[in-house]
Amino acid sequence: MRVFLTGASGWIGSAVVPELLSAGHDVLGLARSDAAADVLTRAGADVLRGTLDDLDTLRDAADKSDGVIHLAFKHDIAFSGGFEDAADADRRAVDTFGEALAGSGRPLLIASGTLGLAPGRVGTEQDGRAPAAEGAHGSGGPARRLATAQATTALADRGVRSSVVRLAPTVHGDGDHGFLATLVAIARERGVSGYVGDGAQRWPAVHRADAAHLFHLALENAPAGSVLHAVADEGVPIRAVAEVIGRHLDLPVVSVPPDDAAAHFTWLAPFVALDSPVSSAYTGDLLGWRPTHPGLLDDLDEGHYFTGPAA
Repeated sequence: MRVFLTGASGWIGSAVVPELLSAGHDVLGLARSDAAADVLTRAGADVLRGTLDDLDTLRDAADKSDGVIHLAFKHDIAFSGGFEDAADADRRAVDTFGEALAGSGRPLLIASGTLGLAPGRVGTEQDGRAPAAEGAHGSGGPARRLATAQATTALADRGVRSSVVRLAPTVHGDGDHGFLATLVAIARERGVSGYVGDGAQRWPAVHRADAAHLFHLALENAPAGSVLHAVADEGVPIRAVAEVIGRHLDLPVVSVPPDDAAAHFTWLAPFVALDSPVSSAYTGDLLGWRPTHPGLLDDLDEGHYFTGPAA
């Protein structure tokens, strides 16, 4: 296949590119900077310069490709308070891909997330699929992203082999600068490795290489309208994560009272306090996806989160 990939030089995309190339596919990656273009060229992918706002460019690339994987999101805008604007740009890109692929039977995969899918119980691929009543999830960025995911699966009715791949909140591996690396940095700064309350909150995770393999399998075989879960660890207790961090940094492991969580964990507080386990049983049965790389605690124990420039 000739695959058009947005977010191709990002944390997930840079693992998806070699995964697809090794399977014999050709990859055309969207790059908004010289640095991103260089990363893609060195990886062996073709480069298309542009951004998510260049809708004509996206439409043309999708029209000339055998399939599209959409991983890009304007995280820089989202984290500076513009989440709704970033979510709206994401929706425009997905709608553009849908128009280009309509009636072709070609695949369109987008990335979404599992966090908060079914708080307090194990979420499944069936959760979050039915359109909510108007206003049920509010009108902010998360509601917009949910609506975009639902619009993507609905493209199956327009002749697109569409799939939504929901990623665990932690996609870990050597080089990760996400939630797990932030927890390590907070522990260093505070002098303790903390967890909220009793630390029983369950945190789903997946190794980056296993997530990339799922995108590969879904591109080739996922039925139209699929919702898939890139989740290897269904739910790791946050206290267990804190214990590994404390051991590697030689810091005490302590409970942070819920009322103090915001001061201790800053922006990460709502996430580490959320019990959000997620299953990928349906995904495994549907596509034969079996994660083979280290789980969250084993990967954390390998030590790379505690060395290098970020340390």
